Amino acid sequence: MNTNSENERKTEQKHNLVISDTIRFCTQHCAAANCCCKIIGSPSQPVTTRSAKNVENLILFGGFLSEFEPSDVSQALTDPDWVLAMQEELAEFERNKVWRLVTRPWGKSIIGLKWIFRNKKDENDLIIRNKARLVAKGYLQQEGIDYDETFAPVARIEAIRIFLAYAAHKNMTVYQMDVKCCDNPPLPTSVVLLCAVTFRVSALAGCDKCAFLNGVLKEEVYVEQPEGFVDPRFPEHVEWYETLTDYLLGVGYKKGTIDPTLFLKRSGKDLIIVQIYVDDIIFASTKPEMCQEFENTMKSQFKMSMMGELTFFLGLQVRQRPNGIFINQAKYVQDLLKRFDFGGSNSAATPMPRNFQLNADTSGKPVDQKTYRAIIGSLLYLTASRPDIVFSTGVCARFQCDPRDSHLSAVKRILRYLKGTPDFGLWYPKDSGFELIAYTDSDHAGCKLNRKSTSGACQFLGDKLVSWSSRKQNCISLSTAEAEYVAAACCCSQVLWMKTQLADFGYTMQRIPIYCDSKSAIQITANPVQHSRTKHIDIRYHFIKDHVEKGNVELYFVESDYQLADLFTKPFDEKRHFFLLSKLGMLDLPA
Repeated sequence: MNTNSENERKTEQKHNLVISDTIRFCTQHCAAANCCCKIIGSPSQPVTTRSAKNVENLILFGGFLSEFEPSDVSQALTDPDWVLAMQEELAEFERNKVWRLVTRPWGKSIIGLKWIFRNKKDENDLIIRNKARLVAKGYLQQEGIDYDETFAPVARIEAIRIFLAYAAHKNMTVYQMDVKCCDNPPLPTSVVLLCAVTFRVSALAGCDKCAFLNGVLKEEVYVEQPEGFVDPRFPEHVEWYETLTDYLLGVGYKKGTIDPTLFLKRSGKDLIIVQIYVDDIIFASTKPEMCQEFENTMKSQFKMSMMGELTFFLGLQVRQRPNGIFINQAKYVQDLLKRFDFGGSNSAATPMPRNFQLNADTSGKPVDQKTYRAIIGSLLYLTASRPDIVFSTGVCARFQCDPRDSHLSAVKRILRYLKGTPDFGLWYPKDSGFELIAYTDSDHAGCKLNRKSTSGACQFLGDKLVSWSSRKQNCISLSTAEAEYVAAACCCSQVLWMKTQLADFGYTMQRIPIYCDSKSAIQITANPVQHSRTKHIDIRYHFIKDHVEKGNVELYFVESDYQLADLFTKPFDEKRHFFLLSKLGMLDLPA
């Protein structure tokens, strides 16, 4: 008898629904109903009339996927597509022996489970999969009792942009893989009891077609049985990141010096780079054969789904062209405008008017905090590819505790600006060098709430903008020079991180130029003497002097007209605003 077939039949039997009603399957016809007198040919076939098009081919793919997202399991159980998604989730649990039933232990806290339902979409906003996730209600756990420390390494968004900039510079094609699960996971070092039959308690460690990212449980964890299904089993898996790391190191890859999600392998003058973000993997190589080798070796050890050339990653739309790479979030902008009903509004020339300042406005009309914070959070997510709204969004974010009508008006202007520039993004040209340079700037006492200054900085690899920041300083500066000095120190720390990151790619850099438009601040960094005007500055900002002395960085003066970090410290008129955008490499690239 075939053992695999027998196991599959057992799995199907164990995941029967705990409901008595028969599940309805979709039987809707593709074509619209028409009067019989209008039909030419067989009435059983879809037809095309003046008032209805034959859409059979258009919805052939979408007909197998549900368009709505259930809010709870009771809604999902009425839809065959979501039932299938849940059964696939639990089938993977069973196939990987994720859990087993045990009698309920006395005195143990039982953690509930919850189904999460999401439609996975591509860069064109088309639904490509109904994803059902079974998760534990971790917020019910208590630190020190149910767990000690938790950590999951994920790539910084700057690291992703550096990856794409390097790929553009080396004319690489970037590919994407999706992790399904581990075929032969090692056994855990300790046994964990996880479920009680009487109370339907079971273990949980997530795994399905998309990911298998559970870790070794060193404490006993008891969770409720998944609603609507029965007979779960016992976990026997190690943490996904450690499994993948051990495997890649074993086949000759090296881990990044400071980035635990970066892996590299050299073969002569050729190089392959791999970036991991939980269950998503992107990779590129100077030699196409190395990409094929990586794909084959990953598929031999893990269940992988090859997704082809990278087009959509972490919300970023990626367009790879022979002369460079373009990244933007046009789809997200359209969804954002639609969500907050700005589709029919007029556009604005800039995110914020020139010399505009916001204050507490305690006499203004209060607005709904939930809506205000939702807009701010959405805009912050958009800054992954839109440095043009970083400053204005940061200013508006300062008033989330008590937003007023004037603050909401400022936020709405940012949305109207996005309406006029929905397709703007960052262009990484192929032939533009790869030297690291930085710009730093600061205003002085720009925040009317507490008179703190705002630091702004941006870092380039050649002409490719890969990192930027706009944040309020933690201290109150007594002069413009002090504010610029503090901003330069913050910029220096980011430059040093990028220097170490780029060393893994084979670039050794010294005396990295940082451009500043304050000669006084430059003099402070070059002068080791503490005098009356600088002795009060916090020691944490003086570390830039040490790195200037060591030759790691060097500050240069730049005229204010060419200070590209200006965009991150103050608002400008339309002409100046778009001049800076052009210098930052932001444009609207036609499809």
